[in-house]
Amino acid sequence: MSSKDTAVRPKTATKPKLERPKLYKVILVNDDYTPREFVTLVLRAVFRMGEEAGYRVMMTAHKLGTCVVVVCARDIAETKATEATDLAKEAGFPLMFRTEPEE
Repeated sequence: MSSKDTAVRPKTATKPKLERPKLYKVILVNDDYTPREFVTLVLRAVFRMGEEAGYRVMMTAHKLGTCVVVVCARDIAETKATEATDLAKEAGFPLMFRTEPEE
């Protein structure tokens, strides 16, 4: 058998199929003690919301009890929720943000 008889086949490259990371919701929980202005300030500082959007989110949480602030990757959601809650604790307010998986 000579080298001319050898069949050359191209290598097949397989790409692993990557899944998108699961998204998590950051939820603002209403309380009766934290001033509205402070809640709006936290939403602007931590979540980079404008004045109008922050006010709407705050009022929705005030009326309904909770409001989804943002939906993002788990690590970002947990970091933002912790940062916002810690900021409120430092100021002496019981404002709370929680995270949960998006369905």
